[in-house]
Amino acid sequence: MKFFVTIITILFSCYLQAQEKLPANNLSIKIFIRDAEEKKPLAGASVMIPSLKKMVVADSNGAAIFTQIPAGKYAFKISYIGYADQEIIIELPQNEDYYEVLLSHDEEHDEEEEVIVTATRMSRSIADIVTRVETISGEELTEKGNMKPGDIRMLLNESTGIQTQQTSATSYNSSIRIQGLDGRYTQILRDGFPLYAGFSGGLSLMQVAPLDLKQIEVIKGSSSTLYGGGAIAGLVNLVSKTPTNEKELSFLANATTAGGLDLSSFYSKKFNKIGLTVFGSRNTSNAYDPAALGLSAIPKFARYTIHPRLFFYGNKTNANFGVNYITEKRLGGSMDYIKNGSLGYFENNQTNRLTTQFQLTHQINEQSNFVFKNSYSRFNRSIQIPSYEFKGLQQTNFSEATYQYKATNQDWIIGANFISDHFKEMSQMVANPKDYQFNTWGIFIQNTWQASEKVSIETGLRGDYVKQFGFELLPRIAFMLKANSQFTFRLGGGMGYKTPTVFNEEAEKLHFRFIRPIDQLVATNERSIGGNFDINFRTRIGEIGLTLNHLFFYTRLNSPLLLVNSGTSSSFVNANGFISTKGMETNMRLSYNDFKLFIGYTYADVNTHFNNVKNWSPLTSKHRVNNVLMYEKEGKFKMGAEAYFFSPQQLNDGALGKSYWIFGLMAEKIWNNFSLFINLENFTDTRQTRFDTIFTGSMNNPNFRDIYAPVDGFVVNGGLKLKL
Repeated sequence: MKFFVTIITILFSCYLQAQEKLPANNLSIKIFIRDAEEKKPLAGASVMIPSLKKMVVADSNGAAIFTQIPAGKYAFKISYIGYADQEIIIELPQNEDYYEVLLSHDEEHDEEEEVIVTATRMSRSIADIVTRVETISGEELTEKGNMKPGDIRMLLNESTGIQTQQTSATSYNSSIRIQGLDGRYTQILRDGFPLYAGFSGGLSLMQVAPLDLKQIEVIKGSSSTLYGGGAIAGLVNLVSKTPTNEKELSFLANATTAGGLDLSSFYSKKFNKIGLTVFGSRNTSNAYDPAALGLSAIPKFARYTIHPRLFFYGNKTNANFGVNYITEKRLGGSMDYIKNGSLGYFENNQTNRLTTQFQLTHQINEQSNFVFKNSYSRFNRSIQIPSYEFKGLQQTNFSEATYQYKATNQDWIIGANFISDHFKEMSQMVANPKDYQFNTWGIFIQNTWQASEKVSIETGLRGDYVKQFGFELLPRIAFMLKANSQFTFRLGGGMGYKTPTVFNEEAEKLHFRFIRPIDQLVATNERSIGGNFDINFRTRIGEIGLTLNHLFFYTRLNSPLLLVNSGTSSSFVNANGFISTKGMETNMRLSYNDFKLFIGYTYADVNTHFNNVKNWSPLTSKHRVNNVLMYEKEGKFKMGAEAYFFSPQQLNDGALGKSYWIFGLMAEKIWNNFSLFINLENFTDTRQTRFDTIFTGSMNNPNFRDIYAPVDGFVVNGGLKLKL
């Protein structure tokens, strides 16, 4: 703790000294930045005075206001994503009350949409982010949203290096695996808030509809320094849409041949000092059994979502507050039981999820601001199977305060947070309830330094303390070298940890039955260290645009939790050994006129090293191939074809799964405010039930095997989108 206090004291001292060097006077200047064609204000444009190391971000009116400027002649550099940079010379005191600068679109970058990333806590263009971040945004988010508008499972599963692992054959529940590591090692955030940890991570992928998402950001590898424990494999940040001056009113209706129906709506508008977004959806499905086994591959479910957010804009202070409520009933298992109430196996899930988010941002001066965040989550879920029921309530509270300081070539973030995570088992007649209450105190510091035009360095250090499991010190570092306009190199690494709980894939498969609570006197945090190195190449060959990214990764996870069976009860204990995952990812993008081709390949060598014995880790494909070909007439029509390959996987029962391909086709016809879409998912009807079994035993008492391939088979969905 003394170390962190010392660092913070030094930083604040440097900041105060820097302020004292500027002459004290009252000269000021206002600069309005607008689009050269439409004359609309460019909120968020940055204006810099390099000689004074001052930078201001334009407000909602496109105004950048500088104060406390000494008399003299200065160069002002104005930049905005997607526009050509501009420099103007102004002498102070000036004759004009204000200046207006018109920016034109940068034709060189029109081919690729610029994306602003927030997952690293630094709001920068993805091209300038030192830590490697992948995004799903813009047209890609829209296209994948057409394929499954009811949840984000497909959005993530079709990305290189990410696999969504189905944990229930009948309820369709899934988790995210990044680079072959178990789903509990991936941290899922909503706008930077940790709302899906522990018990509340159950069914999370199936309960987030994508219509109100602006983008999805993915960081692979140990990222606990950024947001705390849980991000050993990486983190996924779901970024919501925010209001703009232009009203958005969108509707989506989608139906499937499996009996599914999705209805979603989204409204957004900024009214001077107030903004509003409202999202609502109804997602339902009938039970679906394509293999005629008598068991549901897709359960019968009904889910309702409402998510309003209110935004307040001041001269120096902005704030927003949102509430998200989701309620769902999900019933899978015997088709006779679901339809007729006959005797048979069933799995009944009922969930209620309530979350709140609050964020306040105050601009202290041109170079620094203060941010406060708070969220509350209440997750209630019951799981019922024949002769057994598990019920639990999880409540979490997250608070964070950060101070951000921006200079010409450096960004600093200093912050502290507190997370209260309380779980209470509500099942009847429980001898050993799985109750826990963890309070995590954290403090962190992060710096991004642009050492030169070509070299940037990002460093971070976090300290977390949990009473039951002690203190964790988590450093991280990343380098970026922009060798030239074609080559960019990134190298990064860090440490991570995960507080032990029983809520993971293995326990989910067993519905948490016969599982004892964590022994807090014996268990320790799971800890990791890892790194990655990637090369990005971009060029044009005649009329063909080429982008190539190649990533090498390695993570070592020490003392992971293992489920140990002992008669009628099981316990999670720290293993004597570690898990290693190493490999590479290759992504290639080719564009030619109206055609775009995406090719991705993942090699993941994931092994357990327990008691000096090396074994292939279950449910990891060593080889995966992603192929997507798109043809698009801008604003008129788009169609695409996709093909995905999965190599054989080791299963928990000792068997080896089969390799398989999945193929799909999609098309969308677009008018001004209206579009029709159709998607043929898995049209070759690849199903695990066609080449392998999914359970042993009887229909009334099935013992389910690992689900490593699709079980729903060929499904057609289609619908309409309306934008007013």
